[in-house]
Amino acid sequence: MTTWTERAYADPIPYLRHRAELILALGPPLRPGDRLLDLACGDGGLADFLPALEYLGVDADPMMVDEAASMGRSVAYDDLNEFEPDRPVAATTLFRALYYTRDRTAFFRHVAGYTEGKVVFDLNPRQYAVPDVIADLRAAGLPRVAMRPFFVPQTRALPGLLSAALVAAEGSRPLARLALRYRFTYVVAAWAAR
Repeated sequence: MTTWTERAYADPIPYLRHRAELILALGPPLRPGDRLLDLACGDGGLADFLPALEYLGVDADPMMVDEAASMGRSVAYDDLNEFEPDRPVAATTLFRALYYTRDRTAFFRHVAGYTEGKVVFDLNPRQYAVPDVIADLRAAGLPRVAMRPFFVPQTRALPGLLSAALVAAEGSRPLARLALRYRFTYVVAAWAAR
């Protein structure tokens, strides 16, 4: 049986591995055993790339929750706008799902209330104005922001060298800005000033 992760990503391993690298690299550090909440997690495929963390996923599709459970992943059924974990988490992630938030500022404020470290999400700059999202984060009490372009494609599997070149290009500001006008996303980490 093909998993949702395999259906959603042309080449899930480099895509999710790089996403996990950026979750760890951006913003305050995470330590082994820290709890990560992955909102709109699908089948929880990201868990495999963050083995040192305690992973909890949330998805509003019962089929995703069942699929995750069949793979031994801890995923709860709930709406990302309403969910609140039983205890605080070190990090909360939200990928490919920002459009599910009913009110971005209220969502970020809600998530900041139970997230002790950082909130990490992807941001399509052609869909959302980056300054508006940063203003929403600040209004929600998350004034510190780090961003990194994310150039691993979701719908195309690339040869290893080309994929590595794209990841390297993420650090080239002029090239990255140009590429983000037409394709790709940012990975954003936001956290409270301490």
